Amino acid sequence: MEATSNPAPACNMSSFRPTSPLGSFALEARLELVRLARQPSYVLPLFAFPLAFYYFFGISMGEQRYHGVTAATYLLASYGAFGVIGAALFGFGVTLALERGNGWLILRRASPMRLLSYLSAKMVAALGFALAVAGAIELLGALAGGVRLAPQAWLLLLGVLVAGAIPFCALGFAIGTIAPANGVPAIVNLIYLPLSFMGGLWIPAAMLPVTFARIAPWTPTYHFGKLALAAIGIGNATVLDSLALVLWTALFLALAAFGWRRDESRSNG
Repeated sequence: MEATSNPAPACNMSSFRPTSPLGSFALEARLELVRLARQPSYVLPLFAFPLAFYYFFGISMGEQRYHGVTAATYLLASYGAFGVIGAALFGFGVTLALERGNGWLILRRASPMRLLSYLSAKMVAALGFALAVAGAIELLGALAGGVRLAPQAWLLLLGVLVAGAIPFCALGFAIGTIAPANGVPAIVNLIYLPLSFMGGLWIPAAMLPVTFARIAPWTPTYHFGKLALAAIGIGNATVLDSLALVLWTALFLALAAFGWRRDESRSNG
């Protein structure tokens, strides 16, 4: 056979450059956002539950008042916290557990994967949806609930809600490394819903039964709710509430590190 008259072009090895850490992170984050956005099983409940709960238990209460403000104003903060926690736990924890269960993490570990880029991208994607949920609840409160706040209060609440989702991304990380993949959605709900109730995110903590009211200050959701309420001028959150969330974050990250190392040793064994 005759050789082709058009030889293959020479390969210029100088054109192959390793992706920078920032470029790797940006690519991971964009793909994770797109992947989550294309999953109706994640997006629809993520928005439907907190918005529906806020409408039925906040807006529909009319002029009933808590701490001198309407129920719609008070519960704007607490149901906003409830919504962003869901974005963090399901967007980080469930997706990580499923990827671990189907062997995707084994493949990723065998590749020149930057662990920090991979995990940071998951957190950024979860926080991106947390921002969207918080914004949707604020919009519903303003349009349907008659909530009136100063512009800086709207922005401060939005910032507190998104920042407050970070400890729950850490909790999602821990769940994703420890929980079995086939049962992780149920496990997340068994953690998410009781924590939300006992932390006073569904009804004010002062209205909880005595037993739950005593447990509430020991939950991260309680302190998150206090900070969210303080953003709109309700309650008396202090630096201790922020410190409590920092400590919970450290605990969740320690659990996640343990689970990650255990899963890695099993994969290598």
